[in-house]
Amino acid sequence: MKQLILLLILTISVPVFGQEWKVKVGEQTPVFEWKDKKEERKDISMLKGKVVLINFFATWCPPCRQELPRVENEIWAKYKSRTDFSLLVFAREEGWDKLNPFMSKQQYTFPVFPDLKREIFSKYADTGIPRNVILNKKGEVVYQSLGYTEDEFKHLLTVLEAELAK
Repeated sequence: MKQLILLLILTISVPVFGQEWKVKVGEQTPVFEWKDKKEERKDISMLKGKVVLINFFATWCPPCRQELPRVENEIWAKYKSRTDFSLLVFAREEGWDKLNPFMSKQQYTFPVFPDLKREIFSKYADTGIPRNVILNKKGEVVYQSLGYTEDEFKHLLTVLEAELAK
């Protein structure tokens, strides 16, 4: 009986965990567009030749609120002037009406964009935030993370530094 229950759990778990990321490390990033504050269309292909960090968050998400100050202070402050780096922060299911006051109150200066209908997020995953994706200069996924921990954020910084050193 115990073996049957274990087999059932494994059968259900494997497909769920296997589908956590729609794009795997080593694969080319999916093509997507977004609009900036001026309603100008941007395209991820415009960033080829740069190392790109993509962050997905929500203003109501406690782990996201832990991670974002580090994104501001340890990534954006350090790399924003580099011409070979871009940071894209997407707010899942939130528009400018929530983003503008949130960014102002938190005093964040990194670029943030709404992903109101999960159009961009859904290219990478179905659920779970915060999520980070690092693209190399060829547009390939070289790193992905789900959730926030000190160790995982340190690993993100290590991968980012290594990609920028290439």
